[in-house]
Amino acid sequence: MLKQGVAPTTVTFNTMINICGNHGQLEEVSLLVRKMEELRCSPNTRTYNILISLYAKHDDIGMATKYFEIMKEACLEPDLVSYRTLLYAYSIRKMVGEAEELVKEMDERRLEIDQYTQSALTRMYIKAGMLDQSLLWFLRFHVAGNMTSECYAASIDAYGEHGHTLEAEKVFIWSQKQKNLSVLEFNVMIKAYGIGKCYEKACQLFDSMEQHGVVADRCSYTSLIQILTTSDQPHMAKPYLKKMQEAGLVSDCIPYCVVICSFAKLGQLEMAEDIYWEMIRHGVQPDVIVYSILINVFSDAGRVKEAISYVDEMKKAGLPGNTVIYNSLIKLYAKIDNLEKAQEAYKLLQLSEEGPNVYSSNCMIDLYVKQSMVGQAKQIFDTLKKNGGANEFTFAMMLCLYKKIERFDEAIQIAKQIRKLGPLTELSYNNVLDLYAIAGRPKEAIETFKEMVRASIQVNDCSLRSLGNLLLRYGVSRLAVGKLEALVKKDASNGLQEWMLALSSVLEVDDYDHD
Repeated sequence: MLKQGVAPTTVTFNTMINICGNHGQLEEVSLLVRKMEELRCSPNTRTYNILISLYAKHDDIGMATKYFEIMKEACLEPDLVSYRTLLYAYSIRKMVGEAEELVKEMDERRLEIDQYTQSALTRMYIKAGMLDQSLLWFLRFHVAGNMTSECYAASIDAYGEHGHTLEAEKVFIWSQKQKNLSVLEFNVMIKAYGIGKCYEKACQLFDSMEQHGVVADRCSYTSLIQILTTSDQPHMAKPYLKKMQEAGLVSDCIPYCVVICSFAKLGQLEMAEDIYWEMIRHGVQPDVIVYSILINVFSDAGRVKEAISYVDEMKKAGLPGNTVIYNSLIKLYAKIDNLEKAQEAYKLLQLSEEGPNVYSSNCMIDLYVKQSMVGQAKQIFDTLKKNGGANEFTFAMMLCLYKKIERFDEAIQIAKQIRKLGPLTELSYNNVLDLYAIAGRPKEAIETFKEMVRASIQVNDCSLRSLGNLLLRYGVSRLAVGKLEALVKKDASNGLQEWMLALSSVLEVDDYDHD
C-alpha cells in the first residue's frame, strides 16, 4: 500500500494493530504506532481501546494504563469500552486503588457501570479480603433496583466460591426481594452451600424452590447430587436422582455414575448395584466409566462372579475397555490365578497409550512366580526397573522366584538391590533373611537377623524355620532348635537373644572352617 503511494487510514492501522496484537506480535504493534506518528495519522478512541485491550491481555498493565493516559492527553475522551476494559484488567489483578480511581472518573462523567464490570469489582474486593467494601459496592446497585438475575447470581457465586457462605446468603436474601427471581440464584446458592459444607441447607434450599415458583433445572439437580456424593452422602443424593429422572432431566449416565461411585467408595456394593439396575430400567445406557467402577470395586472385594458379570455386560453393550478396566481385570484374574485371562488383559494394556501400571505389572509377576515362569517374570521386572517403576514388592517377588527354583546367586543379587531401595519393611527383611538361611549363608543371615532385632522388626515363622534348618545343617540338634522355637513364642525378647547366640556360635565355626 505504501509502495503504491496509498496512505493508510486510521481504520487500516486499527485493523493491523488488532491483528498483530492478537497474534502476540507486540513489537510489530509498536512499529505500527510509530508509523502512525510518522504519517501524521491520528489515533482515535478505538485505536487506544485496542492498545489497552492488547497490552492488558498480554499482562502488561503498565502499557495499558499508559495508553489510557495518552488518550486523555490527546484530548480524546475514553468511552465505556475504555473504562470497562481497564477496570476489568485492574479488578482481576486486585489493583483496588487504580480501579476505584476509574470508578470515580466514570461517576463524574455519569457513565453507566455494566453488570459484568460490577461483578468483576465485587470479586476484586472479595479476593482482596475487603468483604465490607464488597457488600457496599453490591448494595450500590441493589438499592438502585436495576440488577438482573445474572448479576445477583454472579455476586452470590463470587462469595460462595471463596467460602463466604454468610455473605452469599445475604445477597441471596436480597435477590428474593426482586420480582425477577430465577433458577440461577438458587443454583449458585446451592453451590455455595456445597463449598461451605452446609449440606442440609443445600437440600432445604433445593426443596424450597417450588414454593418460590422456581422450577429446578438439570444444573440444580446435578449440582446437589454432586455435592452430596462427594461428601459421602449418596443415601441423601438417591431421592434427588429419582426426582431428576421423573422430571425427564437425565440425558446420560453421569448422575447415576456419581451416585454409584459414592456407594462403591463406602463399600456399599449392593446399593451401588441397585442404582446400576435402576439406570438400566430407565433405559439409560451405562458408559465405560460406570463399568470400570463396578468391576474395580467388586474385584477389590474379592467378589469374582459379580466382577466378571459386569465385564460380560460391558462386552454385550459393545463398549471398548480402557486402562482402568484392564488394570481391574488383571487384579481380578490374579486373585483367582487365571494366568491366561490376565495375560490377555495385560497385552491390551501394553498396546494402550498409558501402558501397564506398577500394580498390574506386579500382579503379572506374581502369577508368573506361582508358575515358575522365569523368563516372562524377568521380562516385566526388567521393564519396570528400566522405567523406574520397580518397587519393593516387585523385587521381593523376583527374590522369591529365584529362591523357589534354587537359583541362589541371582536371588542374592536381588537381595542386594532391595537393600539399596532404603529402609526395608517386615516383608522384605523376612524374605532376605529366609533366603540367606536357605542358601546356607550364615554370615549374611545373622547380620540381617541382628538388623531386624535392632529395628524391632518381627521375625516370622517361615524365617525362624529356615534359621532352624540352618542350625541343623551346622550340627545343632533338633531338640535344641525346638527349645529355641518354644522360647521365642514364650518370651520373644529373650528368645530372639538365644537365637542370636546360637547363630553366632555357628558363624564362628563356619568362619573357622573356612580359615
